[in-house]
Amino acid sequence: MTETAVQDHAATPQAIAAQAEATAEKLGIARQAVGATILGQQQVIDHTLTALLCGGHALLVGLPGLAKTKLVETLGAVLSLDARRVQFTPDLLPSDILGAEVLEQDADGKRSFRFIAGPIFSQLLMADEINRASPRTQSALLQAMQEQHVTVTGSRHELPEPFHVLATQNPIEQEGTYPLPEAQLDRFLLEIEIGFPDRDAEREMLKLTTGQREEKPAPVLTAQELIDAQRLVRAMPVGESVAEAILDLVRGARPGPDAHPVIGDHLDWGPGPRASQALMLACRARALLNGRLAPSSDDVAALAEPVLRHRMALTYAARAEGVTRRELVAKLVEAVL
Repeated sequence: MTETAVQDHAATPQAIAAQAEATAEKLGIARQAVGATILGQQQVIDHTLTALLCGGHALLVGLPGLAKTKLVETLGAVLSLDARRVQFTPDLLPSDILGAEVLEQDADGKRSFRFIAGPIFSQLLMADEINRASPRTQSALLQAMQEQHVTVTGSRHELPEPFHVLATQNPIEQEGTYPLPEAQLDRFLLEIEIGFPDRDAEREMLKLTTGQREEKPAPVLTAQELIDAQRLVRAMPVGESVAEAILDLVRGARPGPDAHPVIGDHLDWGPGPRASQALMLACRARALLNGRLAPSSDDVAALAEPVLRHRMALTYAARAEGVTRRELVAKLVEAVL
């Protein structure tokens, strides 16, 4: 499926349905391939694939040893993406991520600057423990995540297509870390929490990962097929009731006159319009991932927490009372949907 095909037939429901059916079949195979390596984390896999299908970025939050790095490596292999990993540390500089201009001299003695690209020039960048780097270094990702290019010494450099950032964060060890600013958090389409696998999955994991050989996942999709799937997601129809549910949720999570009664005065600030856009795209992607032609209110309910949670800030009084953002989103979903 090419870009031209999507554009030419975007107004034809039959064409979109045929394209969605073929794409959903391939996505199902990719899902199984990732699930065969990342055991007991199907919801995490689905949410991460949803973020990639939207052309967005995801923040993976979980304790050490829960296969966050393995998930990114596996996705890179299954989706045939150029994946690179950067370990964020307090001494990491922006140039260590973006690259830098170096002065070179040729055989004739003529000097010129040459740009040496950093690891950000990849299709899938893993920002490992992103909150361990300084705010200055964290901000180096802002332009890239939003605009798909970087500017170094006044020169613009385009990033490869597709471009995704999957960042990881440890939720309990905060010593020596720098909290992500609101502008940075808002660039992540989803915040995905990773919990412990169940007993059966962990038993299977023991067998698969402690033997002499560990099977490597095989490529299922190409980078171009992923790009085509991303364009298809944007062409999928959305019912008016789903759009209204998204607006009710996002606007209801903002403090002020539009705040839903269950939110009350618990929030300092809430999600902006980018959250509405993210939820709309994510619902379309989740529907495609599950072989459906259009999203439903079930998709809105399933994705409300990973879309909204990191775009909300509790007041001091709410934190003192033990209120959590997860509880607020759950109450809002129950009240609205």
